[in-house]
Amino acid sequence: MAGLLSRLSMVIKAKFSKLLDRAEDPGETLDYSYEKQLELLQNVKRGVADVVTAKKRLEIQTSTLEQSVVKLETQARQALGAGREDLARAALERKSAVQQQLQGLDQQVQGLMAQQEKLVASEKQLSAKIEAFRSQKEVIKAQYSAAEAQVRIGEAASGIGEQMADTGLAIQRAKDKTEQMTARAAAVEELVAAGTLEDFTSDQTALDRELAQLASQSEVDSELEKMKAEIGAGGEQKELDQ
Repeated sequence: MAGLLSRLSMVIKAKFSKLLDRAEDPGETLDYSYEKQLELLQNVKRGVADVVTAKKRLEIQTSTLEQSVVKLETQARQALGAGREDLARAALERKSAVQQQLQGLDQQVQGLMAQQEKLVASEKQLSAKIEAFRSQKEVIKAQYSAAEAQVRIGEAASGIGEQMADTGLAIQRAKDKTEQMTARAAAVEELVAAGTLEDFTSDQTALDRELAQLASQSEVDSELEKMKAEIGAGGEQKELDQ
């Protein structure tokens, strides 16, 4: 039972694969793959744009903090000049904290720049591959179309196509039916002539036809004897004349 189910499963898979092969259009498959690659490329480009945007924000924030460092340093000098060492110290402490923030932002900017370079390189490689695929795709589609046209022409010329095969079967069936009908007509005609079948379209019975046939035969025999007598009489007349 298991072996039977296994063979049945193989047959079903083979039939399904054959149906898929007939339904699948290589051109459509290649176009779909090309569209998916373009979508992937767009995603990479969006990633590059997002990284650049984030880097620009950090650069703006860095510029703002740098201006804050300059301002705090100026305020510290002014406070110290006014004899307010406490205010000068507070300004310098805030300056130090801002400088630490700047160091962290600088590291983040450097990381985003490295990520941007990788994404740009990936984008260029992917673009080149997609362009190569597009060219190859068009070549394959053209080759497939040419091969498909050649197959159709060959099938039409040789009569091995499905439509030509159906036409050939129809012609053969028509010939077979014609031969059967001709043989049947001949058989019916022979049976009617032999008197086995009644001809319901005629008002004569089988006895009438048989009597008519005997009369016709008698008439033929009588005419034949008459011709013999005439020929014999003619021969005797010739001998007398000689």
